[in-house]
Amino acid sequence: MPPSVQPLHVVEPVSTPDPLALAERLAEQFAATAVERDQAGGHAAHERELIRDSGLLTLSIPAEFGGQGGSWETVQAVIRTLARADSALAHLFGFHHLQLAGIRLYGTPVQQRNLLTATVEQRLFWGNALNPLDKRTRAQAIPGGFMLNGIKSFSSGSVGSDWLTISAWDEAANAPLIAVLPTAQPGIRVEADWDAFGQRQTDSGNVHFDKVYLPAALVLQAPGQAPTAQATLRSQVAQLIMTNLYLGIAIGAFEAARDYTLEQARPWFASGVADASHDPFTQHRYGEYWLKLRPATVLADQAARLLDAAFGKGADVTAQERGEVAVAVAEAKVLSHRAAIDIASGMFELLGARSTSGRFGFDRYWRNARVHTLHDPVDYKLRDLGRYALEGRLPEPTAYS
Repeated sequence: MPPSVQPLHVVEPVSTPDPLALAERLAEQFAATAVERDQAGGHAAHERELIRDSGLLTLSIPAEFGGQGGSWETVQAVIRTLARADSALAHLFGFHHLQLAGIRLYGTPVQQRNLLTATVEQRLFWGNALNPLDKRTRAQAIPGGFMLNGIKSFSSGSVGSDWLTISAWDEAANAPLIAVLPTAQPGIRVEADWDAFGQRQTDSGNVHFDKVYLPAALVLQAPGQAPTAQATLRSQVAQLIMTNLYLGIAIGAFEAARDYTLEQARPWFASGVADASHDPFTQHRYGEYWLKLRPATVLADQAARLLDAAFGKGADVTAQERGEVAVAVAEAKVLSHRAAIDIASGMFELLGARSTSGRFGFDRYWRNARVHTLHDPVDYKLRDLGRYALEGRLPEPTAYS
């Protein structure tokens, strides 16, 4: 009797959860408390831990450092998904990945391996104290590094962060440096004093530096070091994060208005229809909003793909390629800006007086859009696009373009 054939032992591949499915689940959790938390303001400690526990903090980290190796297109789609429910928490998530982008663009191979691997292994949440227009934090060269003193404003994600990206002005070199430090470094004090009327839980207060020692090993870009075309991609990561924050707000406002129209809105007496959704003027307005969302979405996705392509070239990316990314991001950002402001403010004309009740919290869409779209003037994006349309002139690389 022949021996029986034993089945082969098949090792199932380890599957990574779909980041967009994770983002949808997070968005559902955030939406359940979004109105209440928006009204309370302050630090969303519990929700930040939900983001940490999701594993999405490693999404943009290359696989060689233990991360998920997600594309920027995927990261931006997650930001957009979260922003539909809560743009403040999406802001925190996006700016975490902005700091990781800075490490990849500015850091040496050793710095990248040490910092990105630590981010994965220690589940670090990064915050921002890199405000290029605020020169109040000064860096003085000392043996082995620098001494930092001063203050940084608009430090998104600083409250509750584990590490910070910082910039400081070196008067001797008449130039800034860019570095990273643990938030718990002696002499660093994070002040939770953010009081804007929108984006109320972005932890964007002031960070104080009092005789803080910055070791040379944590300096990513030394004072006076000329940035490469690759390094200047950081501003495009930042601008595309904002683009998808605005787009997420616009989509969230559109969806909230649509649901209210279908479920609660009453038709105007002169419309001659039984349901608000059958009013031709209402349908016309939703058509207009749809035509704001669609091109903004298409251009945002296209810009993300161009950013991925430029990122993939590493040090070989050219100034021309970097400039083409900047044009694509500017196009998407302007349209997303307009969609967020127009839909989040105009939705009330569709929904009527009852929709202004505080229990709905619909005003948060406009307040969040209005606050964040002031990050840098949209008119300068239009100027850059006008120059490109007229002369083929690419945007000048700055911290905002």
